[in-house]
Amino acid sequence: MTSEAPIELAELARRRVDELSGVGPKKAIALGSVGVETVLDLLTYYPRRYLDRTREARIADVVVGQEVMVLAQVGRVDHRRTRNRRDLVTAQLSDGSGKLRATFFNQPWRERQLKPGTEAVFYGKVDRYRGALQMTNPVVDLIGDRTGRIVPVYPQSEKAGLSTWEVSAWVAEALRRCAKRGFAEPLPRTVLDRFDLVGRGPAFRHIHEPGSMADAHQARRRLVFDELLRVQLALILRKRLLESSTRGIRHRAGSGAAGTAGLIDAFHARLPFPLTAAQNRVIAEIEADLVQPVPMHRLLQGDVGSGKTVVAVSAMLVAVQGGHQGALMAPTEVLAEQHYEGIRQLVDGLTVESTQNLFGERDLRVEIFTSRVSGKERARLYEDLADGEIDLAVGTHALIQEEVAFRSLGVVVVDEQHRFGVEQRAALRDKGAGGVVPDVLVMTATPIPRTAAMTVYGDLDVSVLDELPPGRTPVDTVWARSTDDTVDVWRKVRSEVGAGHQAFVVCPLIEESEKLQVASAEDTYAELVDGELAGLRVGLLHGRVTPAEKEVVMGLFREGGLDVLVATTVIEVGVDVPNATVMVVLDADRFGMAQLHQLRGRVGRSGHRSACYLLGDGTNPDAEARLSALVKTADGFELAEIDLDIRGEGTIMGDRQKGRNDLKLASLRRDREWVGRAREVAIELVGRGRGLDRHAELKREIGLFLGEEDADYLLKS
Repeated sequence: MTSEAPIELAELARRRVDELSGVGPKKAIALGSVGVETVLDLLTYYPRRYLDRTREARIADVVVGQEVMVLAQVGRVDHRRTRNRRDLVTAQLSDGSGKLRATFFNQPWRERQLKPGTEAVFYGKVDRYRGALQMTNPVVDLIGDRTGRIVPVYPQSEKAGLSTWEVSAWVAEALRRCAKRGFAEPLPRTVLDRFDLVGRGPAFRHIHEPGSMADAHQARRRLVFDELLRVQLALILRKRLLESSTRGIRHRAGSGAAGTAGLIDAFHARLPFPLTAAQNRVIAEIEADLVQPVPMHRLLQGDVGSGKTVVAVSAMLVAVQGGHQGALMAPTEVLAEQHYEGIRQLVDGLTVESTQNLFGERDLRVEIFTSRVSGKERARLYEDLADGEIDLAVGTHALIQEEVAFRSLGVVVVDEQHRFGVEQRAALRDKGAGGVVPDVLVMTATPIPRTAAMTVYGDLDVSVLDELPPGRTPVDTVWARSTDDTVDVWRKVRSEVGAGHQAFVVCPLIEESEKLQVASAEDTYAELVDGELAGLRVGLLHGRVTPAEKEVVMGLFREGGLDVLVATTVIEVGVDVPNATVMVVLDADRFGMAQLHQLRGRVGRSGHRSACYLLGDGTNPDAEARLSALVKTADGFELAEIDLDIRGEGTIMGDRQKGRNDLKLASLRRDREWVGRAREVAIELVGRGRGLDRHAELKREIGLFLGEEDADYLLKS
């Protein structure tokens, strides 16, 4: 490091970790196995916790039933095989105040790790066995003979052969070598002052070598902000790039627009119900986007049954009103057909201008595009679509086949967009004619916590439907835990069928699995037909049913030809049978909260009182928390926040964050307020004109952390 300029992170990313003293070839391979290949990787390999040597628990003070962390010395270690052929390693621990036994099942390597005289941190729940204090399978951190007041404890890997004191020593060496030049500071002084953030140099030093827990806390705040800011900058840059590099259609909204005048007004006037205030607000937000010359890129969030379809049709009709076309893409054929039937009914009676007949107008035309459309019919539809004779196209990924061409695609709606890859959404957007990019509205009925929406969909504008239309009845949710409760559930199903209504029964698997002893659709169907639901008309639907069979079964159920539908989660989204008033979910503790909320939304779609019964033990704390929350509230947005607290953010990032998840320290749960602050600063720094030209170091860091492909796309301007 010969230059005297402060060190940028990019320079550390070019320095291999084996340049540090003590990191030989074997240790470099070991570090590589946990993702540490460069000095930057090492400095961002953060401690997972700290051992405050002045506050550690003494064995004499531990309480049975509580989780504690003790620093103890290993005494005698025994290894034997139990009667059921499991390895059992037992280590006697002491700390001068008392004794504790640590037992490890199926971890024979612990005998090698825990040599007598080894000092280590043991973290786990204390119980009592044969009168002695014991921890079973505790977390073990080998810290060596550390005399510092605050000891960082790093993630360790027995397989890789890494110990916390080795990592700590290498980090200390890296920090020492950086000390002379110091770290470059990419954030403006005004931002540091506004949020009382420490500089980058002190942040790296104190996250690894804190003089106090307050130091570690201040360091974490700064490094969390850096991580969140990089993600937000990338998203805002992407948004600005789309705005500056793509040409959209400047639609005319409202009554009397050019082309098919007053189509929107006519549509709203024909609706059999008034729009909610939330629908009016969101339609206005969308129309404000559509009249701009840049393409709309908006996310529409709405809880189950909040009226997203009417909003989507309103958006597509703005395009039709101006002589363009609209397209709606759904992830499954069941959902596409549901949308097709629903939209056809909604627009029935609407007309558009036409030069093809003497009257100067024709009926507004909606067609469906799925794999079920036959060859001859498909060719005719493709021709009519290309000629502009089809106004609204509804379909699955069949809409993005190469042979599908629109005369002038104006508005694209993608439903349940999390089920589509980025490439599929882009392929439909690319169907615009003459280099013009159509406006895009992506919809989800899975509410996303505000912080996650800002992080995962931060390049989209967000609209929220937070009000249910009239006629939707609240669904009573009951958690049936006991045998007696289950008997009552089936009695309720029979009672509802007797009253002329219908029921869903949902199972997590198609066939019985030896690994997961949970109800399967086929076995459940057979048992119910011969047992609790004997004499009722019961149908079966799952992913392996052929499309033709699925269509027959769903048609029968919709028309009342079946009393009960036993199904897998194939019915999770979009299935609309207003006469269904009961939802029974078997092994509900095996489902995620969003799935259960979606399933519950399949009932309560009419004025009839409806119920959702969750059958399951809830034997683990997470399942218990999920099921209890569903009983307590029907608010999807509240449930999304609870789910984020229970599960963490890993499952929320998903595909959307591929290649740009720089969150090693930051948590969308713990750091909710910092997400908003990072977004606020990102918008300020990017501005409307020159992007990050005045903040070149931040721009380079985005490229560094996002990887070449994303960085090239985001920063090519």
